[in-house]
Amino acid sequence: MVTVAFNGWPAEALEFYEGLEADNSRAYWTANKAVFDRDVREPMVQLLAELEAEFGTGKIFRPHRDVRFSADKSPYKTAIGATLERGGYVQLSADGLAAGSGMYVMDAEQLARYRHAVDDDRRGAELASVVADLTGHGIEITGHGRLKTAPRGYPRDHPRVDLLRHKGLVAWKQWPVAAWLGTASAKKRVVQFLRTAQPLNTWLEDHVVKPGGAV
Repeated sequence: MVTVAFNGWPAEALEFYEGLEADNSRAYWTANKAVFDRDVREPMVQLLAELEAEFGTGKIFRPHRDVRFSADKSPYKTAIGATLERGGYVQLSADGLAAGSGMYVMDAEQLARYRHAVDDDRRGAELASVVADLTGHGIEITGHGRLKTAPRGYPRDHPRVDLLRHKGLVAWKQWPVAAWLGTASAKKRVVQFLRTAQPLNTWLEDHVVKPGGAV
């Protein structure tokens, strides 16, 4: 089997999504399926193959939207996204390249562990330091919604109230379209981001993902 090196996404990939945003229909998708396979999906497959040794196996999300409970019945996603086994997410759309890392949403037990850890002086201070470093690198901290104030049982003047308000915690970086997107430099940006965000994954793994995580 011949392995093809990742060399970025061609302009046709962005044009495909620009067209899909304008005409999110089965007719458009069918007429342009070959462009999606060649210029959108195949470069993502190549990128994931090159990331696998360090970040684990990648999995590309299906392009069809789940519209069962949505008022928006557009059938197709206007971005291609993939997750990485050891933590991380990569996305391409007409807006450019993006990458994320962390826990977008936490279930009730995870959220309780998260808040308990943030409240703890040592573990909470560790997370605050990680977040400060990420934002210092121009990385956004986001997640699945935030409370308007401190959660029940925690004081509103808590020194880490901003972290307590999160219901998910994700490091996120968006790069607008530029010439480098069509080169191997796109991989370098993703790798640099994932390495920079690794301390956040490690903290979440230790204190949120694992039941009764490290104290």
